[in-house]
Amino acid sequence: MKYMRQFGIILGVTCAGELMKYFLPLPIPGSIYGLLLMFVLLLARVIKVEHVKEVGEFLIEIMPLMFIPAGVGLMASWGELQEFLVPLLVITVTTTFIVMFVTGKVTDFMMDRKGKKEEEEN
Repeated sequence: MKYMRQFGIILGVTCAGELMKYFLPLPIPGSIYGLLLMFVLLLARVIKVEHVKEVGEFLIEIMPLMFIPAGVGLMASWGELQEFLVPLLVITVTTTFIVMFVTGKVTDFMMDRKGKKEEEEN
């Protein structure tokens, strides 16, 4: 029953994100609204991490399965992709390295900040 409640919370926030997409005139997907809403609710402690932790971890574990339909779609449209394959590969590789670099810098910054905070407490 605990898992059903946790899944219901996640599903409810996702549904609220879809409703926000319907009512707000911005070109933002409902899933992004849902993620932002969940983030705000977790920060405000309206929803505690314990209320969604196990189901959230399960969904993260099965995330690779969610990419199978996208991969099949790419294989099915291979003929159309061949026309602009080189620019697509350049953009993909470039943005991958940019994301890796920025993620590393943010992680370094946060680790340094945490280290300084622990030093101040001692």
